[in-house]
Amino acid sequence: MFAVHLMAFYFSKLKEDQIKKVDRFLYHMRLSDDTLLDIMRRFRAEMEKGLAKDTNPTAAVKMLPTFVRAIPDGSENGEFLSLDLGGSKFRVLKVQVAEEGKRHVQMESQFYPTPNEIIRGNGTELFEYVADCLADFMKTKDLKHKKLPLGLTFSFPCRQTKLEEGVLLSWTKKFKARGVQDTDVVSRLTKAMRRHKDMDVDILALVNDTVGTMMTCAYDDPYCEVGVIIGTGTNACYMEDMSNIDLVEGDEGRMCINTEWGAFGDDGALEDIRTEFDRELDLGSLNPGKQLFEKMISGLYLGELVRLILLKMAKAGLLFGGEKSSALHTKGKIETRHVAAMEKYKEGLANTREILVDLGLEPSEADCIAVQHVCTIVSFRSANLCAAALAAILTRLRENKKVERLRTTVGMDGTLYKIHPQYPKRLHKVVRKLVPSCDVRFLLSESGSTKGAAMVTAVASRVQAQRKQIDRVLALFQLTREQLVDVQAKMRAELEYGLKKKSHGLATVRMLPTYVCGLPDGTEKGKFLALDLGGTNFRVLLVKIRSGRRSVRMYNKIFAIPLEIMQGTGEELFDHIVQCIADFLDYMGLKGASLPLGFTFSFPCRQMSIDKGTLIGWTKGFKATDCEGEDVVDMLREAIKRRNEFDLDIVAVVNDTVGTMMTCGYEDPNCEIGLIAGTGSNMCYMEDMRNIEMVEEGEGKMCINTEWGGFGDNGCIDDIRTRYDTEVDEGSLNPGKQRYEKMTSGMYLGEIVRQILIDLTKQGLLFRGQISERLRTRGIFETKFLSQIESDRLALLQVRRILQQLGLDSTCEDSIVVKEVCGAVSRRAAQLCGAGLAAIVEKRREDQGLEHLRITVGVDGTLYKLHPHFSRILQETVKKLAPRCDVTFMLSEDGSGKGAALITAVAKRLQQAQKEN
Repeated sequence: MFAVHLMAFYFSKLKEDQIKKVDRFLYHMRLSDDTLLDIMRRFRAEMEKGLAKDTNPTAAVKMLPTFVRAIPDGSENGEFLSLDLGGSKFRVLKVQVAEEGKRHVQMESQFYPTPNEIIRGNGTELFEYVADCLADFMKTKDLKHKKLPLGLTFSFPCRQTKLEEGVLLSWTKKFKARGVQDTDVVSRLTKAMRRHKDMDVDILALVNDTVGTMMTCAYDDPYCEVGVIIGTGTNACYMEDMSNIDLVEGDEGRMCINTEWGAFGDDGALEDIRTEFDRELDLGSLNPGKQLFEKMISGLYLGELVRLILLKMAKAGLLFGGEKSSALHTKGKIETRHVAAMEKYKEGLANTREILVDLGLEPSEADCIAVQHVCTIVSFRSANLCAAALAAILTRLRENKKVERLRTTVGMDGTLYKIHPQYPKRLHKVVRKLVPSCDVRFLLSESGSTKGAAMVTAVASRVQAQRKQIDRVLALFQLTREQLVDVQAKMRAELEYGLKKKSHGLATVRMLPTYVCGLPDGTEKGKFLALDLGGTNFRVLLVKIRSGRRSVRMYNKIFAIPLEIMQGTGEELFDHIVQCIADFLDYMGLKGASLPLGFTFSFPCRQMSIDKGTLIGWTKGFKATDCEGEDVVDMLREAIKRRNEFDLDIVAVVNDTVGTMMTCGYEDPNCEIGLIAGTGSNMCYMEDMRNIEMVEEGEGKMCINTEWGGFGDNGCIDDIRTRYDTEVDEGSLNPGKQRYEKMTSGMYLGEIVRQILIDLTKQGLLFRGQISERLRTRGIFETKFLSQIESDRLALLQVRRILQQLGLDSTCEDSIVVKEVCGAVSRRAAQLCGAGLAAIVEKRREDQGLEHLRITVGVDGTLYKLHPHFSRILQETVKKLAPRCDVTFMLSEDGSGKGAALITAVAKRLQQAQKEN
C-alpha cells in the first residue's frame, strides 16, 4: 500500500516538475485575463477600421460585406445545389429544403479530391475541374434535366459587391492556383460550367464557409447571428447593422460581415503577443507576414508550432536527453490530429508516447508529461485568442442592439473545434468570462458550410420571390409623371366646374365662397375672441392685435371634445362649446365682456355672407345630428342665448384653411393660398370675383374654400385608387365621400398602411404570417407612427420598438418592409397634394395673364409639419408640374386661431370703411 502511495507521489511530483519546466520555457504563450481583455479591445478597434470607408484599405481585418441580408425564417423550400471549395476535400451537395412549416433538410453529397497539381496549378484548370465534378455529381444523381440554383462555398477572402459575385483577394491555406487573384470566381466557374451543354445551373450565391456555418445553425436556431470556424483555417462572421457598413450603400437592415479575422495582427497589432516560435513558423509558411492571427490559432499550424517548440527544447537539453530525430527536424511531421490525441483525457499520455516513438524518439515518462503540457499550452492559447476576438464581436452585437443583456447563438464548425477533446470547453469558458453580459449558446453546425451555402441560396430565392410580391404592392402607390399631370388636369377641370353656376351642384370640389374679401394690411388693432373647432380638441383664444408693428399676442386654452359629444346631438355639441367659452372668459377674467368673435369651423360650409355658414356635411369623425343644412353661426348664437351669461359679436365664420392663409398673409402680402395637410386636407386661395358665378358680381377678389377633399368622389381618379384605398373608404364614417382626402390626409394614411400590412402578412411576407389582434384593430396605426418610422435618424431597432408598442413582433426584415410601405403611402399623398396645388398656381398664373408667377402658400397641419419627407416631396412635385410658378411655402404659426381673429379684424376694418363711405 505504502509503495502505491510512494509511486503516486513520485508521479505527481514528476508531473509538477515537468509542468513548471514547460511553463517557464513557454512563459510568453500564457495569456492573462488582462491581456485577453486588451486583445479584445484591439480587435474591436480593428473591426471599426475595417468597417469605415476611409480606413478599410489599410485595415488588416477586412470586414468584408457578404450581401447576405437575411437568415432563414423557416419558410424556405425547394431543391438546391451546393459546392464547397476551400479545404483538403471538395464537396458537392444536393439539398432538399422541406415544405413550409417543417424545418427539415435532406442532403445527398459526394466528396472529390483536390490534388496538389490542381490547387497549385493553373486557375482555369481548377475551375474546369470543379465544373467536371459537378457534372459528374448531377449525372450520378439524375439531375441533368433540372434547372437548379447553386450556392458556392468559397473559403477564401473575397470582395463582394453583390451576393452572386466575389473577387478573390488572396489565396490562404494550401491553395495557390495562378491567375485567379483579383478576378470574379463566380464568372470563372460559370464560364467553366458552360462547357457542359447539358447542365442548367444558376449560381445565386457565393458564400464564405463561415457564413455557411452561421446560416446552417440559423435554420435550426433563429437566435444564431454569429458563425465561427476553427479548423484548417479560422474565421468569423456576424450580422452587422447596415448603418455601420460604410462600404455598402443604404442604412436599412443588417448584413452578414465576413471579418477575415485570420489577418488580425498583419499590421503589427499583435507583435507583443507573438513568440519566437510564431515568427519561425511564419517564415517557413507559404505566405510569410500574412494571416498571423490564424497562424497562432488554426489546425493547419498548431502541430507545426508544437514541433518547433519540442525541437528547441530538445536542443536545449530539456527533452529526450538532448536527442533529436530526423522526423523532429521535418516540417509538418506533427499534425493537429496528433496534438488532439496527446491531449485526450486518460489515454493522452499513452498516445503521446506512441506519437513520439513514431517520430524516432525515445521518450521518458517525464518527456511524455512535458510534451503533453506543451500541447495544452499551444491549444489553450489558440482557444484564448479565439475567445477574445469572439467576445469583441459579441460586445459589438450587444451595443448595436442597445440591450443590457444579449441572448445569442454562435454557430461553430471546423475540425480543430470538433476533434480536439478540450477545445470547445476551454473556448466557451473564456468567452463567458470575458463577456458576462452575454448569454451565449454554442451550436455545432451539422454538415456546416455546404449546407449553409444551400441555405443562403434558399434564403436568396425566398427573398427574391418575396421581394417581387412586395414590389408589386408598392408599385400600386408609385405615380408616374403622366399620372400626376392627369391628376393636375382633372383637379383644374373640377375647380372650373365648382366656380360655374351651372355645374356647381355637380362638382366634387365645392369651391365655396368665404366672403373674405381682403388680406390684412397692418392697420388692424383691438382685442378679439377666436374659436377653433376642427378636430378632437377645441380651442378658445384671446387675440390682441396692435397696429403699425404687426404685433399679435395670444392667450388660449384647449378643451377636449368627447366622442359622445362629437357624435351626439347638435344642441349638445354647441352647448359644450359655449361651456368652454364661459370657462375661458372666467379663466381670463373677462366675464361679461362683449368682444368681436371669429369662429374657425373646419368643415365644409356654404356661406352667403362672412357671418353665415350652412354646414354641408361633417368630416373628420364628427357626426352630431341636426346640424347638416343648418347655419352653424345661428346654432352658436342660440346656445349663447340658452346659457344667458354673456353676449358675443360673431363677426366671421371661417375655415381653418382660410385662417392659415390670413395668418401668413399678415406677414407676407404675397400669400394668396392656404394649404392644410394634417388630420384632413384642404386648400383655399384668392380668386378674382369675376370668375365666381355663385356670388353677385363685385370688384376685387374673394377667398374660395375649395373643399378639395371631395375631389374624385365622382370616380375621376379611380384609376389610381388601390384596393387598400377602397378598404379604408368602406370602413370609414362616410363611405364614397372625401376620396382625395382619404388618400392624402393624416387621418387615413396610417389606416392605408395597416390594410397593406394585413395583406402582406396574409401572403406570409410579414410577421411570420401571424396577424396579431392589434393589427386587426382599426385606427391603431396612427399617422404619427408613419412620421416616426420614416425619420432618417431612426435606426431599425427603434422601428422595431415602435412596432412592438403596436403589438407587432417584427424581425429586422419586417421593419424594413414596414418602413418601405410607410414611405410609399406618404410619398403618394405628398405627390397628390402637390399635383392639386400645381393646378391652383397654374390657374392663378393663367388668370392673371402672366408668363411667370410669384406667389406664397401659407401651410399648416401636422402631416406637413411633422412628417420628415412630406413637405419636400410636395414642394418638388409643384416645381415639376408648374415650372413657370415660383412658389414660396410659409409655415403658419398657429394658423387657424390667429387667422380667425385676423379675419374678424379685417372684416371690422372693412365694415368701418363702408360706414364712413
